[in-house]
Amino acid sequence: LESLLRDAVQLRMIADVPLGAFLSGGIDSSLIVALMQSLSTRPVRTFTIGFHEEQYNEAPYAKAVARHLGTDHTEAYLTPKETLAVIPRLPHIYDEPFADSSQIPTALVCAMARQHVTVVLSGDGGDEGFGGYTRYLQGLNVWAQLSHLPLWLRRGVSGTVPRIPASAWRALAEAVRPLTLGRLSTDGFGYRMQRMADRVGSATPQELYRHLMSYWLSPAQLVKGAAEHRTLLAEAPLQKDPARFLDQMMLLDTLTYLPDDILVKVDRASMAVALEVRAPLLDHRVLEFAWRMPMALKLHDGQGKIALRRILARYVPEELFDRPKRGFGVPIQRWLKGPLRDWVEELLGERRLKQEGNFDPAAIRDVWRNLRDGRSEWPNGGDRIWTILMFQAWLEGDRK
Repeated sequence: LESLLRDAVQLRMIADVPLGAFLSGGIDSSLIVALMQSLSTRPVRTFTIGFHEEQYNEAPYAKAVARHLGTDHTEAYLTPKETLAVIPRLPHIYDEPFADSSQIPTALVCAMARQHVTVVLSGDGGDEGFGGYTRYLQGLNVWAQLSHLPLWLRRGVSGTVPRIPASAWRALAEAVRPLTLGRLSTDGFGYRMQRMADRVGSATPQELYRHLMSYWLSPAQLVKGAAEHRTLLAEAPLQKDPARFLDQMMLLDTLTYLPDDILVKVDRASMAVALEVRAPLLDHRVLEFAWRMPMALKLHDGQGKIALRRILARYVPEELFDRPKRGFGVPIQRWLKGPLRDWVEELLGERRLKQEGNFDPAAIRDVWRNLRDGRSEWPNGGDRIWTILMFQAWLEGDRK
């Protein structure tokens, strides 16, 4: 695998223009940069976007990896002003209602890199090919436990939990927290119970996978007169055997989430600034090899990307990359409640939603009010609202 990766990286380093790489400090991008630097006679240019919100900020990890490898590193921290400036351009960049909130830092890191280089290498494809997403472990563990319980019992739990108010769940969490020596988090406890109930009620692996992937579980209730389209998920029944379920989640992500979200996000953001992005982990030889590898070299003992971790450890000390996966998330919930609040109120005004007639205003306004006023039990409430905002922003741009 290391030999294949080195060749895949070396091929994509061939360029007659300035070359660099995205570096988040995670396993995939760190491995690509490590291989690039081992193949280069001069420091590789690396680029990172940072956040002032600590829980989202991976810039210090990227900087540590860059320092260890000796790259020529550039980092920039996102400010509310920069965020506000890029958002009106998103409908133009994506030319459709594209709603992955990490499109914001993606657009900005592409613009930053283009000031210095014309081609960059990325770590895209590592999660799908080598079992990196936390939902794989969640799905595997949940389904292994559910398969031993009768469906009538699971459905009963699923139907009862939503009837209990969020305030009651919060009170329960506060009451039992001392018994856990303070380890139980009360933040969003009601949300976590709701999500648990949703998953427990899954009758099939398809339903569970859909729960793991969805922000809005019933989008047809939001869009007037609509019914959800059949997708590959409906056409390809998932095996109930946990081991096969894991393979099939990875396959579905490779066929849907990777090309329709991850690669669209990067391709359009980069093309908007005339930057070319190359992904060595998507070399067909690498992917074919990954699919022939035993699952124990992908996920094992609560960790993903085992093989990539072992290779990276030959170039970078494990303490620089061995930490929980964060992804390229953004503090979208805080931004929407703060510097973007007026923009949200304009696009999600009740009168406007009624006049346009595309959505059920009550459902959307309820989620937004709870988020805005700090009553939301949904940690991903910002992402739910972002999906609607991107449609509204695209629609507004289309009218102009």
